[in-house]
Amino acid sequence: MMQHLIGRRLPDAELPATSGSAVNGAKLQGPAVIFCYPWTGRPGHANPPHWDDIPGAHGSTPQALAYSDVYGEFRRLGVKLFGLSLQDTPWQQEFVKRNSLSYRLLSDAQRKFSGRLGLPLFETGGVDYIQRLTIVAQDGIIRHLRYPIKTPEADASETLALIQPR
Repeated sequence: MMQHLIGRRLPDAELPATSGSAVNGAKLQGPAVIFCYPWTGRPGHANPPHWDDIPGAHGSTPQALAYSDVYGEFRRLGVKLFGLSLQDTPWQQEFVKRNSLSYRLLSDAQRKFSGRLGLPLFETGGVDYIQRLTIVAQDGIIRHLRYPIKTPEADASETLALIQPR
């Protein structure tokens, strides 16, 4: 499923990053990992409606923290690492700060990335959320796509194992 995306170029779209800059997937040089996640919660804010009933909805924070834990390994391999959701940049910036993430999150609130690739979404409470998946690219070309991600907290180590030199 979704394997038809292997070999496709990442969309030529400027996505706002939590660093204040923009990232264009089509122009990324070298190896890159973009893990897509549905939504990150925030203390004092309720989860979206029926969140507990949606398979795969929970797990974005453990997934993000697991990537942060092995970020040094990705850097050692020269891999650019990004998280991506449909949430806006200010929400993502709060999440990065609160969790001391070492890498940037990209906002695809305008769906310039997910829409052009036809990435899977789900809806609850009248709002769309991206389904959890991980893209491994080389020079802006998709080389691997991990979907579905059944154990978000293991995604970082499993993706790292996939790209380690053999």
